Amino acid sequence: MTPEEKHLWYDFLERFPAPVKRQFVIGNFIVDFFCQKYMFVIEVDGRQHKTPEMKASDAERDKYLSDLGFQVLRYPNETIRNEFNFVTNDILRKAGLGFDDLKPIRKKKRRVPEIVE
Repeated sequence: MTPEEKHLWYDFLERFPAPVKRQFVIGNFIVDFFCQKYMFVIEVDGRQHKTPEMKASDAERDKYLSDLGFQVLRYPNETIRNEFNFVTNDILRKAGLGFDDLKPIRKKKRRVPEIVE
């Protein structure tokens, strides 16, 4: 995963109230993130997505996914880096959810070594 995908995954999507899968295959495409319950796909786009060829490819991909009933949410890397709250709020809003619906933050269990006397 790219740094922006990791940020979105570890700092938000792991707490999403429905299962979200990473690098999920739909037809001939691998989507960055997929949530079946809310019928959305999230794509995190780097600079390469700004080229005319990639824009055309993305449009074809988005149409295919939309025809299957999925809402495609696209966020450029810069937006995830610079406007993370906007991105998370947008995803929640499009799912009809709020921040209160997120799962609590899980604390990592620390392994405490046994003391042998």
